[in-house]
Amino acid sequence: MERKRDEALKDHKLSKDKDSMEGKVLESEEAILDEGSLDNKERTSLENNLTLEEELVRTRAKAEDHYGQLQRLQAEFDNYRKRTQKEKTEIIKYASERLVGELLPVLDNFDRAISAAKVNPDFTSFSQGVEMILRQLQTVLDKEGLKVIDAVGQPFDPNIHEAVLRVASEDEHPENTVVEELQKGYYLKEKVIRPSMVKVSN
Repeated sequence: MERKRDEALKDHKLSKDKDSMEGKVLESEEAILDEGSLDNKERTSLENNLTLEEELVRTRAKAEDHYGQLQRLQAEFDNYRKRTQKEKTEIIKYASERLVGELLPVLDNFDRAISAAKVNPDFTSFSQGVEMILRQLQTVLDKEGLKVIDAVGQPFDPNIHEAVLRVASEDEHPENTVVEELQKGYYLKEKVIRPSMVKVSN
């Protein structure tokens, strides 16, 4: 607020100075031209000089006005840059907030399953509970764009598969085909975030 007031005062002072200077130039011009003692050539030369001086005053005032506008724009841009940098930092800091929020119910269910297993050590019930939690987790991750890479029976592709072992080719598997998946690979939307770890036929 103080900065805006200072800028307004500065603009007002520039305007007053400009008006004062132009007034003095016009007064000088009138005083000289009113003397009537100059011949036509001198009078024309003097008029031209006074016109140039007036133009100089106007141009200088305009330049000062533009400079003031430039300073204000620079200050506004600096404030905008700082504000966007702060917003960007906040976005990066809390980018995973929504996903973590959706995973909290999964975490709660894991806690319940472990507590229930301590009271009632029924393996079948515990296994069914863990399967339900796994499906819940897969649903959350599917909504985020996580997809399993199809591997077994597919031609080996070094962009999505990581061959850790080559095995002798059998009749049911053509050469250079994925015959076994040792670890699942995943896409996040269209990007491979982990290639499948596989065995490939020779």
